[in-house]
Amino acid sequence: MMKGWKEYSLGDVAFYINEKIDAKFLNKANYISSDNMLPEKGEITLSDYLPKSGKVSKYAPKDILVSNIRPYFKKIWYAKKIGGCSNDVIVFRAKSDLIDSTFLYYNISRNEFFDFMMAGANGTKMPRGNKKAIPTFKINLPPLPTQRKISKILSAYDDLIENNLKRIKLLEEMAQNEFNEWYSNNNDFEEVNLGSIIGHEIGGGWGAEEQSEEFSEPAYVIRGTDIDELPKGKIEKVPFRYHKKSNLSSRKLQDGDIIFEVSGGSSYEGVAKTLLITDELLKQFDNDVMPASFCKLARPIERKYSSFLFLFWRFLRKIKGTEVFEIRSASNIVNYNWTAFLKFQKINKPSETELKKLNNKVEPIHKHIYNLGNKNQRLREARDILLPRLMTGMIDVDKIKLNF
Repeated sequence: MMKGWKEYSLGDVAFYINEKIDAKFLNKANYISSDNMLPEKGEITLSDYLPKSGKVSKYAPKDILVSNIRPYFKKIWYAKKIGGCSNDVIVFRAKSDLIDSTFLYYNISRNEFFDFMMAGANGTKMPRGNKKAIPTFKINLPPLPTQRKISKILSAYDDLIENNLKRIKLLEEMAQNEFNEWYSNNNDFEEVNLGSIIGHEIGGGWGAEEQSEEFSEPAYVIRGTDIDELPKGKIEKVPFRYHKKSNLSSRKLQDGDIIFEVSGGSSYEGVAKTLLITDELLKQFDNDVMPASFCKLARPIERKYSSFLFLFWRFLRKIKGTEVFEIRSASNIVNYNWTAFLKFQKINKPSETELKKLNNKVEPIHKHIYNLGNKNQRLREARDILLPRLMTGMIDVDKIKLNF
């Protein structure tokens, strides 16, 4: 251990927050549960559920929220506002005289912390961290000035990632707005059935974890849950499987393909989500890629229709919802009637001139989105390599001069 560093238990430097906040002060943006915390330290999304009355646990800026359900998902968030959270979320607050709150966040965002939570977890199907054991996790602390310097180094990576995510969101909105205006105000169209501009379509697959004579072909499998994350550069958790040669040959993704999620579980949130496949996205993978079960591969009759079709589906989902060709099973699972969708859904097919105008505007935007996602992937990799080395004193930051 570096000179001046000391070992502490987590409970020595941080404590659980048990304050409460009234439900009337909560909204979709400040209510946090395990459901709207993203895996792999992926921040948070808007909540689908809000408590209608009573009080819930309160958090404040600089608190650290950790999901206590299935710790292997590594759900953690550094709070930047006041809000409330469910009982399945632990709220930590740093003891300011010992530890910098940002340094605490990076320390417990390490894989070692989540492994420690899992080692002491209770339950098998839905393991939960042991709240009595968690404070015994060991942390090495340097002096506060060194903590702040380490936090500044790591925050620089996260700030760049966050800025790129904001740019990606703006670019996605820009491409969609370009399409919406173009599609709504153009008369140079021919109305056709949607299926007439799909040249190849097939359901996804899953494959096997182990290679065998039958399942011999390696490929990554993009699930519905990956659709929103891949443009952001989050490819780490896309499953890797082995497939039958015939299955992969008909499902192997290529530039211009579109993945369409046809099953959304028990809600509309997943069903009818789409992902445009580009060369920029595919080059992130070191093997072939295919869609998973509950997704469809749709390949337009020509590559020039890819952006048009992708943006049309997003446009349609927003203005009509997902109920247009919905099927609910006996178990209330929401599925999309893909056959009826292709056969009966009308689409205004543009002329060659109009299609070229659209592609000239939106295709550079889609390329830029995936290039930013690639940058974020490299930033995360660099940060995650540095994180354990900085937290354990392997790198002497006192000799590093910062210049951001």
